[in-house]
Amino acid sequence: MLLHVSPLSAGEKLLLAHYMPWYTAPPISSQWGWHWTMGHFNPDQQDAEGRRQIASWYYPLTGPYDSADPVVLEYQVLLMKLAGIDGVIADWYGKDDFLDYGLIHQRTLRLFEWTRRAGLVFCLCYEDRTIARMIGAGLIPSSQAVTHARETLREAERLFFSDPGYLRWNGRPVLLNFGPVYFTADQWPAIFAGLQPTNQPVFFTLDRRVTGAVGAFNWPPMWASSTNDGRLSMATLQSYLDGFEQKALSWSLYISSAFPRFHDIYAEAGVGPSYGRLEDADGEVFRATLHRALTNRSTYVQLVTWNDYGEGTILEPTREFGFRDLEIIQDARRSYLDPAFSRTSGDLTLAWRLYQLRRRFAGQPLAEVELDHVFSLVKDGELASAGRLLEAMEVQRPVLHGWTLAGESLEFQVGGWRGPAGLEIQCSTNPFTGPWATVAVLPAETNRAVFRAAIDRAGPPRFYRARNR
Repeated sequence: MLLHVSPLSAGEKLLLAHYMPWYTAPPISSQWGWHWTMGHFNPDQQDAEGRRQIASWYYPLTGPYDSADPVVLEYQVLLMKLAGIDGVIADWYGKDDFLDYGLIHQRTLRLFEWTRRAGLVFCLCYEDRTIARMIGAGLIPSSQAVTHARETLREAERLFFSDPGYLRWNGRPVLLNFGPVYFTADQWPAIFAGLQPTNQPVFFTLDRRVTGAVGAFNWPPMWASSTNDGRLSMATLQSYLDGFEQKALSWSLYISSAFPRFHDIYAEAGVGPSYGRLEDADGEVFRATLHRALTNRSTYVQLVTWNDYGEGTILEPTREFGFRDLEIIQDARRSYLDPAFSRTSGDLTLAWRLYQLRRRFAGQPLAEVELDHVFSLVKDGELASAGRLLEAMEVQRPVLHGWTLAGESLEFQVGGWRGPAGLEIQCSTNPFTGPWATVAVLPAETNRAVFRAAIDRAGPPRFYRARNR
């Protein structure tokens, strides 16, 4: 018997971005991975604008990247934080050394390191299609399919479920399955039997609830596009969403998805027929599906997807759409979840500016430690301070910040650009005409630069500035 719960109010819902951790690219990896090439495109070829040839109609603002690149991961989790996204759902294929599954697993681990740093939750969407492919390749016999899946989820329990950042519902880990593709409904209880009682998952499957699942999640219904010259009409989409929610009335929980468009490149890459197209409609598809997900009785809102370039359902910034879709999320969060949410489109550029500085000053320890501080400031919501430090780094000058006054002692931090010869702190009683006297010399080191001075309340006001030596 299903346990029926009261619908969540919109303010209690989490926004979770479905994330593909499967990209490999130089220089992190030795070669371009399949998801950028699909065996057809050559990213080493660039056009006059420096745009690489990739398996997508859309182009990441950063250019094609490796999902293990810490600079990219930092940028992505900060964008999520600034957009009002609560966490990620990582598409996970297990950890077997077959095809690119092992690489995806390693990149999933790296992603979760960064979601923890940013204070985001995370969970897995397990792809059981992996079992069929391994059986087809002779890697495992079909008689061991359930056993292999059980061991795979034991690894998920060991590596992910026990982490305090893993998404849980009423104390149990949340797990999605993109299918089932291989297993039948009655096999899932046997697969979960290897998990600890406290880690029996709150399990969601695609489109329909199966045995062992509490409910399901929806997805762009591209299978319905064949009836309209390969284009999914808004009327067909509406009918699908209505039908999904009607089925969900009998489920304990369900996940409602929001998506901006669907425009795959499979036919052009020669890897199969296209699944069809759902037009972007200047963002109206995303606004409509996000509104619906936030106002129905779903438990979570799944944002489909953060970065599936092959299918075109990308929410992270691209050359084509810029930050638009993240701005839509900000507006929706403010309207439905948190009226006090203050992040704006301008705040999103902080992550982009940090990304650019990471590339510019790579391998320079003095700069990198200051950029680490910028990450912490953005994560903690101290955006004005982060902006000042970014500006100082961009123009390569030091900046005084973090002023505190305790009794008769003044203290402030010296941040921004720090030259290899160190810094001078200068003082004057007239900031316009000077003269300026050097009152301290701070060495070039990666420790946080702090200056303290006694306050002479009987004397004239004093002004301080920092200069590179």
